[in-house]
Amino acid sequence: MTQLTVIANITAKADKIEYVKAELLKLIDATRKEEGCIDYDLHQDNANPAHFLFYENWASRELWQAHIKSAHVTEYAKATDGAIESFTLNEMSVVS
Repeated sequence: MTQLTVIANITAKADKIEYVKAELLKLIDATRKEEGCIDYDLHQDNANPAHFLFYENWASRELWQAHIKSAHVTEYAKATDGAIESFTLNEMSVVS
C-alpha cells in the first residue's frame, strides 16, 4: 500500500463561515477513528476566515475512498449544500 496525502481546500460563502466550520468540525472525531487514517487536521486561514484546509494522510487511496463514502462525509455534504463557495481536492504522494 502507498500512503496518500490529501489536501482539501474549502471556501465557505461569506454568510456561512461559522456554519461550515461547525459542520467541518463534526467530521474530525469519526474520521480519525477510521481504518487507515494517519492524520486528519483542519486549518482555517488567518487572513481569510472563509477558507478552510484539511491536511490528511491515509494508509492507502482505497481506505481514503472508503472515508469519502462514509455516512459522516455524506451527511456533511448534504448539510453544507449551498453553503460552499469553492472546493478543491489534491491527491498527493510523498516525493522526498
